[in-house]
Amino acid sequence: MMPLRPSKIIGIGRNYVEHARELGNEVPAVPIIFFKPPTALIGPGEPIVLPSVSQRVEFEAEIGVVMARRLRNGDPGAAERAIGGYICVNDVTCRDLQKLDGQWGRAKGFDTFCPAGPRVATGLDWRSLELCCRVNGVERQRAKATDMHFSIPELVSFLSGIMTLEPGDLIATGTPAGTGPLHDGDTVEVEISGVGTLSNPVQHDGR
Repeated sequence: MMPLRPSKIIGIGRNYVEHARELGNEVPAVPIIFFKPPTALIGPGEPIVLPSVSQRVEFEAEIGVVMARRLRNGDPGAAERAIGGYICVNDVTCRDLQKLDGQWGRAKGFDTFCPAGPRVATGLDWRSLELCCRVNGVERQRAKATDMHFSIPELVSFLSGIMTLEPGDLIATGTPAGTGPLHDGDTVEVEISGVGTLSNPVQHDGR
């Protein structure tokens, strides 16, 4: 079961130096933001459905931030206090459509493209969080929250200067190096220390 119902899902691009480099991109001077629709959300055990219009769908393991309080124009200290907890997120992306379109709405917006879970973990220090991704039991990504180019409080503060963040809103804070393709029959796991493991099977849409 999906453990949250956000009014908006905000993604952050290129927030780990090595991931930016593996895609041939520069590290941004300010955070790159994009949106995923709430209809993309699925919970643990629900299938990621590969759309037939894409030839390369990739996993992106991320630390998700869930807001506890409304925040507008908050500094990093206020931003950290407004965070309710952390959750595992998989920012599933059609890499070919992302390159083709030149913007990211279609590539990241398909139904089932935002697995999140298994719970919103509270009382954690963001500096202690470590992220790991496995596909079919093989580790593909690993990074610490402290490896981020922009820290979690900096990201939340930055976003609150653009839009009002509401309780329950979900922020996916970027993926580290090691992203790769998903195929029909795969199982992808996203694990965060102190949060748990999010596991989802992968299937083709059958069309």
